[in-house]
Amino acid sequence: MSNSQNIREKHNEYLFAAVKNFYKEPIVVESGKMFRVQDMEGTSYLDFFGGILTVSVGHANDEVNTAVIAQVERLTHMSSLYPSIPVVELAERLSKLAPNKLEKVFFTASGTEADETAVMLAQLYTGNSELIALRHGYSGRSLLAQSLTAHSSYRALPTQVSAIKHAHSPYCYRCPFKSSSDSCGMECAKDVDELIKTTTTGKIAGMLVEPIQGVGGFITPPDEYFQIVSDIVRKYDGIFISDEVQTGFGRTGKTWGIDHSGVEPDMITTAKGIANGMPLAAVVTKTEIASAIDKNTISTFGGNPVSCAAANKTLEIMERDNLAANSEEMGALLFEGLNRMQGDHPELIGDIRGKGLMVGVELVVDETAKDRTPNSKAVDQLLEETKKRGLLIGRGGLYGNCVRITPSLNIGKDEINEALDILNASFNAID
Repeated sequence: MSNSQNIREKHNEYLFAAVKNFYKEPIVVESGKMFRVQDMEGTSYLDFFGGILTVSVGHANDEVNTAVIAQVERLTHMSSLYPSIPVVELAERLSKLAPNKLEKVFFTASGTEADETAVMLAQLYTGNSELIALRHGYSGRSLLAQSLTAHSSYRALPTQVSAIKHAHSPYCYRCPFKSSSDSCGMECAKDVDELIKTTTTGKIAGMLVEPIQGVGGFITPPDEYFQIVSDIVRKYDGIFISDEVQTGFGRTGKTWGIDHSGVEPDMITTAKGIANGMPLAAVVTKTEIASAIDKNTISTFGGNPVSCAAANKTLEIMERDNLAANSEEMGALLFEGLNRMQGDHPELIGDIRGKGLMVGVELVVDETAKDRTPNSKAVDQLLEETKKRGLLIGRGGLYGNCVRITPSLNIGKDEINEALDILNASFNAID
């Protein structure tokens, strides 16, 4: 396996065909340091997708690496059947970081498992089984998570869990109620009440919602949305679950994505950026909700000491360097540059949305002619052009027409400006 072509060929030979890669000729990344990665041929790329929002403090961060190596030399694994120092330290840290009264922690190895645990807890605690999720939402690849997911590209099987009902997404750019920004009456939020009345028994376990819909293309609801739906959910005896798998730990400019709304959830799920790329996820909830599990429960790899050591150091860096504030500041700079590009390409760039360093750009056929037909072909072209110039970005959205931009939270002005220059040249190339 001496070169990238050999790796690509063996990837196609041995991995599931469903494991797709970006680009016509996928990049085989061999190494990385902080904000850049390098392929096998020595080409360097500025990484503005960060392993799908996981590399929160930079590739191969020296401080995180040191913490991981030290833990590996002490202990690599025991399972949740035994207390361990890094696990307990991280649980305490999360409890203090979490919204008010969320103090009990359960670790898993992935966001999928965290969301499943949250659903189970909601059902046990309330005694109800029906759950509200959102269209365009994504919760993972297990059977239950796929039932929660409302994104056909990621659903390999029909819905397996009939108790899950999907509300309209608060997708302002493509409002399901045809409202505009100056006439919005938050019908999408108020419709949750109608949904519960007409499609459930009237008693629900809760609602699981992403503060910004990640795979959905960074759909960013108005803050008022969460105030309305959380009240509705609680009116019907449900609990409000904030899925912070992508939005947690300063990504949006605040510790949690839900913090922007002023709503205190009953439970949060989190993963991705928690450990700078190491596999780890968690559920954090109130004591009384956590106590609803009256059976033995374990997670073999949940709370692995090495992953927890990485997470402790990652969160320490985030707090010490106030990376939530940096996310807000650098995000504002990024938005400013993208808004200028929208002025230069008003037909192609239909919408720019997000918060902090979680920024989405939706490409359409012709915004100036009010033709919002999704333009996934333009995203294909843009990714190839940015790759050619040394910048890695992501994509998403139900229609595959949304660019996702999510650099590490400690990114600086120089890197933001470099990325903007590349994006500008790339938009010019496909215009």
